[in-house]
Amino acid sequence: MVELEQIFKSLADQTRLRIINLLLHGELCVCDIQYVLDSPQPNVSRHLAYLKHSGLVLDRREGQRMYYRLVEQDDAVRGPLLAFLEKAFAASSGFERDARKLRKAIERGSCNATEWHEPSSVAETKA
Repeated sequence: MVELEQIFKSLADQTRLRIINLLLHGELCVCDIQYVLDSPQPNVSRHLAYLKHSGLVLDRREGQRMYYRLVEQDDAVRGPLLAFLEKAFAASSGFERDARKLRKAIERGSCNATEWHEPSSVAETKA
């Protein structure tokens, strides 16, 4: 029960929801997230640490950069929750605006991410 409480506490913040929305498109560097959110790096890193502590986000280091991604969708608790959030984000113009900004940044080469990924449910619908 404590684990579930921690997950929902981590979702009780607009910035963290925006970060999850971006990570639905694949692994991103802190600087990529910072660019889209137009937020200082320490602020973004603090929110990412909170999401990591809740078990929603995983990280890896590559040289000086930290990369973050969502946990696998097959996680019994987090997977269905992330799938729900994906659908909820699709219905919100604010989250869609962030996704468009990320996509344009990737296409222009402004991000460390080099390829745009549709969220899993969108990709499944198109298949």
